[in-house]
Formats: sequence, structure tokens, C-alpha cells
Amino acid sequence: MSIHRRLALHLVAVLSCCAAAAGFLPAQSPQIHEYPIPTANTQPEDITHIFSYAYFTESAVAKIGKIYATGSVQEFATPTPNSRPAGIAAAPDNSAVWFTEARVNKIGRMTTDGAMTEFPINNIYADPIGITAGPDGNFWFTEFGGNSIGRITPDGTIAEFPVPGVGPATGNPELITTGPDGNLWFTLYNGNSIGRITPGGTVTTFPVPTPDSHPQGIVAGSDGNLWFTEHTGNKIGRITPTGTIVELAIPTPNSVPDGIALGLNGSALWFCEVQGNKIGNITFGTPAITETPVPTQNSAPVRIVLGPDGTPWFTQFNANKIASISQ
Repeated sequence: MSIHRRLALHLVAVLSCCAAAAGFLPAQSPQIHEYPIPTANTQPEDITHIFSYAYFTESAVAKIGKIYATGSVQEFATPTPNSRPAGIAAAPDNSAVWFTEARVNKIGRMTTDGAMTEFPINNIYADPIGITAGPDGNFWFTEFGGNSIGRITPDGTIAEFPVPGVGPATGNPELITTGPDGNLWFTLYNGNSIGRITPGGTVTTFPVPTPDSHPQGIVAGSDGNLWFTEHTGNKIGRITPTGTIVELAIPTPNSVPDGIALGLNGSALWFCEVQGNKIGNITFGTPAITETPVPTQNSAPVRIVLGPDGTPWFTQFNANKIASISQ
């Protein structure tokens, strides 16, 4: 599902949240540094890292980008034209990145020297979006159109697990991460739920309290819970491994939160505000949200990842840039 389609959705009004639960506290002001991508209008989407490099998907031009700490960018075209690479994840051994190709229903693998291999998904309606390294040595991905969760082994063998209780246009798994409990957790964008799948393929779903919140990004926190963004709910959600959900309102109205990542030493979380054009930061303990504006107007920050040196990197979908944050 493209960012433009998501932004075309009606943005619901901001619902109030208990101030005591939010407990907003001040934080240090981070500095944002932006770096242009050589190819024009790439619509950079997801981002991951290996060593001191960040790798990202260029959804509009079917390329994988690699950005160095200096800000210089190298690009690699996918074997299949117009493949729309979407999600991306690093292999645990740092030998390669794995990515989804939404338009052509394939999973791609690229080594650190740029060699690519593609693996077709059985379901021609899969529309794979998110991908993550699993606790079992495999990679797990979401099928937005197929309403399933996929698993691919390092040698390219794919298995698919339907999400129960959802129809073709009512579930739509979006992004996925490994949880602290050894299971995979994912968002159901149109199902308004958070899903959990065991490495054996058993799926359980938990409804989000805010109606039509369109949950999007998800990450494991250092507090033993999962944290997720609500695209149209304008909130950050926290779900325990047993399924209890608490929501925190974002200060900026209609911010359209998207990607979310764990911060340095697990001390906080970072998230992107597509419509708000800001980067948010959440502290643990008594949760606290602060926001930093992105220098380029209407840049649409989308996904974010923490680099190995503690520097967060994020994609700017409309600005055709990659940015880093110094603290």
C-alpha cells in the first residue's frame, strides 16, 4: 500500500488521553541532518542497517539504496523492473539485506556487495510489505493483499499462514517485528488489531481500543512490551505479550505516525510523523513524548532505524532524502 494511498484516507479527529498516563517530559533537542538521494523521485520507504551503513528501499524506482556515515549514497537496481521494494531487514550475520517487492510478489535478498536474488511468493495477490528477521533463523513478512504472514528460510523456501477472521479487504497485515517473547508481532492496518504469530504458525489477534486507528509500525521495547503507531488514531500504542493495550496521544494533531524504532541503549523510542513532518521521541517509565520538526517542509518521514553507533536514520518519502539524528 503506497504512502499516497494511506495519506488519502480520512484522518479521524484526535481523541483525548489521560494526562497522567501520557506524563509528557522534556528531552534533549536532537539535530536532524538530511542527505539527498542521487536518483530523483525515488520515494524511499523502509530502512535498516548493517555495520556503519544504512540500507533503504526506493519504492518508486525499484532500487535498494546504501548510505554511508558521510551521507554519500550508492544504489542497486532490483532484477525485476517496477518491483516496488517496500520493507527491508538485515540478516543477523550482517551478510545481506532481505526486502519485499510488493508489486511483483517476491522476496529479494541483496548481499553487501550488491548481488541480488529473488524468490516468488505462491499467492499472486500477496502484496508483501513488512519484513523482519525472526527468532528462528528465518525471515517473516506480511502479505497486505493476501491477509497472511509469510516465512522464508535462508535458502528461499516460503510458507504462508493466513490470518484468521479477516477478509480480503478487512485485515491487511502491514509491518512486523520480533517480540520479546520469541514470537512475531504485526499490525493489521484495516483490521484495527495487533497480531501475534508463533514460529510454528499459530496466529492470535488483539483489537486496538481506538476505532479505525489503522495501526502501522511496530517494535519491541526494552520494557518487555511491543509499541506501535496508529496512523489515523494519532496515538502510540503499547501492548503487553498477553495482549493488554494502552494508548498515548501524540501532541501534534493528525500527525499520521508511521515507523517506530528502539533508541540508544533501549532508553527510548523514535517514531516518524508523516503528516506532522516531525520525529517523535518516547521515554520509558512514565511514557513521555517530545517532537522535533524535520527541516524540509512536507518531507513525509516514514520509517526509522537505529544505527550501530546509536544514530537514528530515517527515510523522507516526499523529499527524496535520507536523514540522521544527532543528540
